[in-house]
Amino acid sequence: MAWYEYVSVTDNTYKSEATEPIPHRPATTAAPAPAGADAVGGPLLPPPVLPPPHLWNRDFRLFFAARAVAVFGEGMVPVAFAAGLLGAGHPGSSVGYALGLWTAAFAVLVLFGGVLADRFTARRMMILADVLRLPGAAVLAVTFALGSPPLWAVYVLSALSGVGAALFQPGVASTVPRIAPDVQRANAVLRVVEALTTMAGPAAAGLLVALWSAGAAFAVYGATFAVSALCLALMRIPALPSDSAARGSLGAELVGGWREFRSRSWLWGVISIWTVYGLTVAGPMVPLTANLVTEDHGAAAYGALMAVNGAGSAVGGLLALRLRPRRPLASGAVALAGLPVNLVLLGAGAPVVLLGAGQFIAGAAFAYWLVMWSTAVQTHVPQEALNRMHAYDVAGSLLMMGVGRTLSGPVAAAVGTERVLLAGAGIAVLVVAALLLVRPIRTLPRV
Repeated sequence: MAWYEYVSVTDNTYKSEATEPIPHRPATTAAPAPAGADAVGGPLLPPPVLPPPHLWNRDFRLFFAARAVAVFGEGMVPVAFAAGLLGAGHPGSSVGYALGLWTAAFAVLVLFGGVLADRFTARRMMILADVLRLPGAAVLAVTFALGSPPLWAVYVLSALSGVGAALFQPGVASTVPRIAPDVQRANAVLRVVEALTTMAGPAAAGLLVALWSAGAAFAVYGATFAVSALCLALMRIPALPSDSAARGSLGAELVGGWREFRSRSWLWGVISIWTVYGLTVAGPMVPLTANLVTEDHGAAAYGALMAVNGAGSAVGGLLALRLRPRRPLASGAVALAGLPVNLVLLGAGAPVVLLGAGQFIAGAAFAYWLVMWSTAVQTHVPQEALNRMHAYDVAGSLLMMGVGRTLSGPVAAAVGTERVLLAGAGIAVLVVAALLLVRPIRTLPRV
């Protein structure tokens, strides 16, 4: 992730430290100017220092609001499903199936979402995705408020919501460089608000369920789609030549995106390494942490640790807002060294206070890496292919994380949860080393 002050909407190039052009002066036969004076006799002056670009333009404010409410709503869903389905007497597995169908639909269709966003523009696809998801959320709100919908309806509506997310997500990456004069700062700000709303969403859902019902939580969830769609509709993003360029078939677009993906060794190198990380570390870490902490310290302690992790994510975003490394991916890889610290503490059975420190470090490290990675992709990949590149990134990471979560239970039952976490810490160290040893990744410059 890299950042700059000026965006050229025609070639996706970002420039910083711009200075005023030096005007042409005709040749003169006058005697050389004395020291401390320029060619026309005036004193030498330092080049003007331009003020930083204004990040909070109208379009960015609207996009910021759209992302904040969307992530807030997404955070409410697991709590709302758990309260609604378990409260209606359905087994705990029904919650997993509902969330799993959402993930499956998203992972399968996100590549097509990237192609469609490149073809019809990201903004249109994101608005369409919000409009498509709103009725499903409204149905869930009404049926849970009246009692309980049949399981098949819950599963279908959850899968349809995953389809909407697959249409929406690819456009997030390509929108930022088109509305933000400083891409790194924009990503960092968005990461901070996403961390805060990720914490606020589950808390708000729990409060709504306690005061009213799961239907109330789904009602607010649906309202977030309406707010997001309205904010996106009010944006006025300048058109690019690629927006109206002739496009091939859907299959041809997928093949073209794959060629763009393969042509950038730093891009597929990071994603290849990250698939290993998702399978062996990130995927198993979530369920195993939940099980281990809940069994040893209780559900309240686990909730508190997740809040601490969110606070760390906000701090990581703030660090990315301040630091501007020359080699963003190398800097992000160094930050990832904080992840194995958390896994070692979990695997060693550390007390809750130390576990909190580990979660804070892990949250900050991962958030900083995400800002660096997102900015690198957004500033090095052409705008006309950016949606598809982001889709390949999301699909690969999510699929491997899903497999890792699925396998984590049987593996932990066979060898022990602590051993799996400690092995994950070792693999996390190797992931950091791999990111730093691969030259195209290590040396990728800030644009």
